[in-house]
Amino acid sequence: MVTVAVSTLRRTDLFFVDPGTKVNGQYYRDIFLRQQLLPAIRGLSGDFFTFEQDNAPAHRARETVHLLTNETPDFITPALWPANSPDLNPVDYQIWRKLQERVYQPDS
Repeated sequence: MVTVAVSTLRRTDLFFVDPGTKVNGQYYRDIFLRQQLLPAIRGLSGDFFTFEQDNAPAHRARETVHLLTNETPDFITPALWPANSPDLNPVDYQIWRKLQERVYQPDS
């Protein structure tokens, strides 16, 4: 699994989950959001950003929604997420080169 924040002008680094890691709501909040993604987003745009995500169980968990409602300047809640929009999946077009580098990287 990989995640990244994408804006109209820039994107954060890619954040990978180690194989075999269970990404539940707590892991998503504590590791991805608090330690990686939110600090990276703030590094790019300060406190001027809108946060939206897809409908993964860890994303729609009550505690995650509460965290993002309180910790982001503009959070689009799950009730307003579109059902399935290809326009909300720019990550698919941003990560292939990085994935190829990881897969085909010679063993050290």
